[in-house]
Amino acid sequence: MSTLVTGSNGFLGRALVKRLLGAGQQDVVCLVRAGSNRKRLDAVLAQYPSLNPRVLVGSLARVDDARTAIDGASAIYHLAASLSGAAADMYLNTVVTSRNLLEAVTEQQTPPKVVLISSFSVYGVANLPRGTVVDEHTPLEASPKLRDLYSQTKLRQEKLFWEYKERSDYPLVVLRPGVIYGSQGSRLSARVGVQLPGLFVLLGGNNLLPLTYVDNCADAIAVAGSSEAALGQVYNVVDDHMPTCREYFKRYEKEVEKRPSIRVPYFALRLGSSMVQKYHNYSKGQLPNIFTPYKSATMWGGNRFDNGRLKAIGWRQLISTDSGIGITFRAFRQAQN
Repeated sequence: MSTLVTGSNGFLGRALVKRLLGAGQQDVVCLVRAGSNRKRLDAVLAQYPSLNPRVLVGSLARVDDARTAIDGASAIYHLAASLSGAAADMYLNTVVTSRNLLEAVTEQQTPPKVVLISSFSVYGVANLPRGTVVDEHTPLEASPKLRDLYSQTKLRQEKLFWEYKERSDYPLVVLRPGVIYGSQGSRLSARVGVQLPGLFVLLGGNNLLPLTYVDNCADAIAVAGSSEAALGQVYNVVDDHMPTCREYFKRYEKEVEKRPSIRVPYFALRLGSSMVQKYHNYSKGQLPNIFTPYKSATMWGGNRFDNGRLKAIGWRQLISTDSGIGITFRAFRQAQN
């Protein structure tokens, strides 16, 4: 029996494939779209020839490809999703592809285990008091239309998996990572702030930054995917000893590069967001509705985060947060030289 990894050519996907192969997992199948640059993934697979990993070229946007991909699989790690783009493209590449996968899974007499990689973005935190702990019991977003496209599609994706589970009762595990970071990832999360032309606007301030180093996240996925106790459960994936957004940015400036910046306090952000929303409504959309009080409260309202449930099934952080940030920032600095 094989193990299928969708989204295997992405930042987290490659780390998961390496984690599975490093643990001796045989017959890992990496689903990759036609025309993708596979240089980094191929380099990972080349380290484990005796374990018979292979690449399967196809797209979950086609039902027949989904059926082919899961054929012979005992476990599926579903990471494939769209991070940005037009609304139709994001819906296709996150929701429609997931529906096709689920149709193929639930057609099986003995469905394979599915491990879905969801996101912190599915939580509805805008109306929570500052400092509230976000854990697996935190309600999901009740007003998705007030959020960005990524949050909307990830929420619809996760709900789809639970809907299919209610109908077909296939084995499902869901993980919700925070901010995944590493040397091949993005430099500064939107939770820290926003880069404008020539100026970085620091919006996160003293809020905790819910980081998960990419190798720690991959390990958490593998641990949950191999745990019988995890079936039917949800797990937040965040590391210990999270820095504040301000601490992260200051260290970035010290170890990577200086950036002209300005700090905007949360009360000023809320006031500005209200003004933007009012003018957006007044101008009938001439000013993009990027900052709204609801979006600002969701992203920069300030929460605390818990990983206790993940630890209860045996996960332990492999790489400390201090070390992970150091490794990441050194790579960023070297890439500039």
